[in-house]
Parts: sequence; C-alpha cells; structure tokens
Amino acid sequence: MGKVHGSLARAGKVKSQTPKVERQEKKKKKAGRAKKRILYNRRFVNVTNMIGGKRRVNVNYIK
Repeated sequence: MGKVHGSLARAGKVKSQTPKVERQEKKKKKAGRAKKRILYNRRFVNVTNMIGGKRRVNVNYIK
C-alpha cells in the first residue's frame, strides 16, 4: 500500500478554526411557475450585454 497524505490527527483542522456564524433568516424562495417566470425574465427579457459578451448563469464569472 502507498503512504497516506498526512496523519488523521489533523483531520477537521480547518473546520474547527473557522468562526461560527449564526444562520440568517431569509425570505422563502419562489417555486414552480413563479420561479420559472423569474428565470425567464432574468435570461431573456432583461438581457444586458456584459463585458464578456453573452450573459451567463454565474454572473460573478467575468474574464
């Protein structure tokens, strides 16, 4: 058998270091027909030409 990458003593190190943040209350997301309506409007009605050309699903992605 090959060697294991690091010992299991370090398992969960990063998760234990990160500060605990309480969950925020959010509005209920739309479902069904209403959600499809929002997606349609976002993709086809309010089309804005971005720097990278066509608007993509992940808006944060700009080269």
